[in-house]
Amino acid sequence: MMFTVAIDGPAAAGKGTISKAVAAHFGFAHLDTGLLYRAVGAKVLHGVDPLEAAQTLEPIDLEGDHLRTPEVAQAASKVAVDPDVRAALVAFQRQFAARDGGAVLDGRDIGTVICTGADVKLFVTASAQTRARRRLDELNAKGMGLEFADVLADVEARDARDRDRETAPLKPAQDAVLLDTSDLSAQAAIARAIAIVAAARG
Repeated sequence: MMFTVAIDGPAAAGKGTISKAVAAHFGFAHLDTGLLYRAVGAKVLHGVDPLEAAQTLEPIDLEGDHLRTPEVAQAASKVAVDPDVRAALVAFQRQFAARDGGAVLDGRDIGTVICTGADVKLFVTASAQTRARRRLDELNAKGMGLEFADVLADVEARDARDRDRETAPLKPAQDAVLLDTSDLSAQAAIARAIAIVAAARG
């Protein structure tokens, strides 16, 4: 049985947490597509050509805490504007989405480009200030000692780059359900997403 859930949204809106929980609830496979771009960005930081990095990506490249640093996040956002890099990663994502047993993919362009025929499309968002606060707490919990103003500037820069790029800009699919998590706890946001998917499954 194929059943695809596409979850898009900006950085730190909660889409990763929601996606993992939805996948676990329904027994679907989960792919954080942002990790693909982070892995490519990490390789680029080590001097690898962006397209070569995308074409030679392996599952082991998606592992490790090093992919969660601000430097890698910025590098990922920069390589994500490259149409050739995006094209190289499309097949990987579509193949994952078509697997038996259901799949949840989260990213920036799942509902608009990768899985336009997804059974459920969610666009998870929150205010930039809320997202910056979440990211600050997450990174400082790892001992990074960052300041709110710097994290907010980083979030806003990534938003602008994702939204304004020519290839697959960040935007909700026309048939996506908007889920604003600004004033929701993680549990409440997850419950709402699960209810939306359950309704679509019938």
